[in-house]
Amino acid sequence: MATAAANRTGPPGQPDIAYTPNWDTYQERIKRRQETEKINGTLPDGFPQRLESSLAWTGATVTDQYDWSYELNQSELEEIQEALDYFKSQNKSLGEISQLTFPLPKLHPRLRSISADVHNGHGFKVVRGIPIDKYTREENVIIYAGIASHVANIRGRQDHEHNGRPADVVLAHVKDLSTHADARSIGSPAYTTEKQVFHTDAGDVIALFALAAADEGGESFLSSSWTVYNELAATRPDLIRTLAEPWDVDEFGKTGPPGYTPRPLLYHQPAGEKGPERVIIQYARRSFTGYWGLPRSADIPAITEAQAEALDAVHFTAEKHALALEFRPGDIQFVNNLSIFHARGGFRDSLEKQRHLIRLWLRDEELHWDTPAALQSRWDRVYGNVTAENQVFPLEPSIRSASSGIKAKKDALPLSSAAVAISA
Repeated sequence: MATAAANRTGPPGQPDIAYTPNWDTYQERIKRRQETEKINGTLPDGFPQRLESSLAWTGATVTDQYDWSYELNQSELEEIQEALDYFKSQNKSLGEISQLTFPLPKLHPRLRSISADVHNGHGFKVVRGIPIDKYTREENVIIYAGIASHVANIRGRQDHEHNGRPADVVLAHVKDLSTHADARSIGSPAYTTEKQVFHTDAGDVIALFALAAADEGGESFLSSSWTVYNELAATRPDLIRTLAEPWDVDEFGKTGPPGYTPRPLLYHQPAGEKGPERVIIQYARRSFTGYWGLPRSADIPAITEAQAEALDAVHFTAEKHALALEFRPGDIQFVNNLSIFHARGGFRDSLEKQRHLIRLWLRDEELHWDTPAALQSRWDRVYGNVTAENQVFPLEPSIRSASSGIKAKKDALPLSSAAVAISA
């Protein structure tokens, strides 16, 4: 099994912070900053003191208020089988899976209701009961993408190449590949058995389909970023201010100079004609700490002590209010990436049981939220010009170029290619 690379290089002045949060280091940093710094105790202008919404929930109470799973009944499973047979009869490419080519006339209203829950309800839903052992890998992928197309009809690009050729790779695998991969090639915990800390991906809606469970561990955790916002706004408004200021997001060599993108991690959207007041936190901790084959780059600005504390505060507050989901084979989890953090417990595989998820990044043209201006270029890299004929659904797991440390170091993209570099 590959082990984490020992190389922890980074920019001069980088605080003592690693991908895996350390509670003692976090507490020491809080104490040190409060003793040595003058901390602004006010929220940024216009930011709410508190968000009142069903999207602001806690793991301790949400299951009493919300039925977060939907079990497919026999009639619906038969309709899914008919939709699968219909799609296969058309001899179309997988990129053409849609509501029209995978018709679910009876289930469609329920899936649209699930989309409403994801966008404007509690932000997540699990669809259960797909008999995955009945189908081939490709058939499971068709069923997954077909059902997902009724929840959110636009699929996003998760990688820009496949087998060394340009492609709109819209399906990603989440599986431990460290047993046979060079540790230097792994830049994301998606390909290890290690704990995955709270974070968001790119895009509006994340769909995860469980093909197999681990022998032990691998729990799925969700936490409302709106609840995290409310607690920090009440207790540490200075950290809300820090999160709303520009951060230098490491691109790990996948774009041209300067190699990082300055943008906030937190965005406030006042109420308007298009929707209610919202906050969006969009970040991945590894962009500021590095991970295995992708240590934080040495030639970009170090994060500040305030930013290091904010990263830990977000994680530990999310952990405090998290919901642990039983995520079993045949489940599809739909999550609002703009209002929910997700994480994963560490796990152990065996020869017989190896945790394996597949992932789609989705957008619903009817219910989607407005994209903050600072995130638009990133969202364009995910959703822009993704064509049906160029979509690729890899059936076997591999490390995405966006998460490959070796790829990033030896083959950085020129500036003209930056528009297709994806990371999450």
